[in-house]
Amino acid sequence: MAKDRTGRGGAHPSEEQWADFADLVFFISREITYGGYSSEEAISLSPSEGVVMRYLFRHPGAIPSKVAEAAGLQRSNLSTVLKSLERKGVLERRPSAEDAREVHIYPTPLGKSNYALVRKEWARRVSAAVGHTGDIGDTIELLRKVQAGLVELRQPDGDSRATG
Repeated sequence: MAKDRTGRGGAHPSEEQWADFADLVFFISREITYGGYSSEEAISLSPSEGVVMRYLFRHPGAIPSKVAEAAGLQRSNLSTVLKSLERKGVLERRPSAEDAREVHIYPTPLGKSNYALVRKEWARRVSAAVGHTGDIGDTIELLRKVQAGLVELRQPDGDSRATG
């Protein structure tokens, strides 16, 4: 069975199809954030700030080294991002109960409400763009696999999948 450019009809997408996929992900990401937010209450974040906050929503109380690793940031760059997010009031650092030298990072109530607000705006924008398309669960699952795989490949011992 021959494959078309969409990948239908074959079990393994081609390199060209994966390149198209990556192009579309970049373009869609830009379009989702284009023009900012319609709500005056929404707090805009830089791309690095957004990556850090999205990680913290899934891993509240993370230590800075884990946040830096997950966000793909150097510790010094993470420090700058954390300071900016603290000034915006969307995250806080708390000392560890076990070791006062260690800090844990949490979204604040303002950070949580901001994330909920912008997610609603993203959802409205994306659903308005495509209309009703049925179940997108498989697409979300694929994108999560891509995200996890890309993070794994970024790790020093994660390059084994790059050639496979």
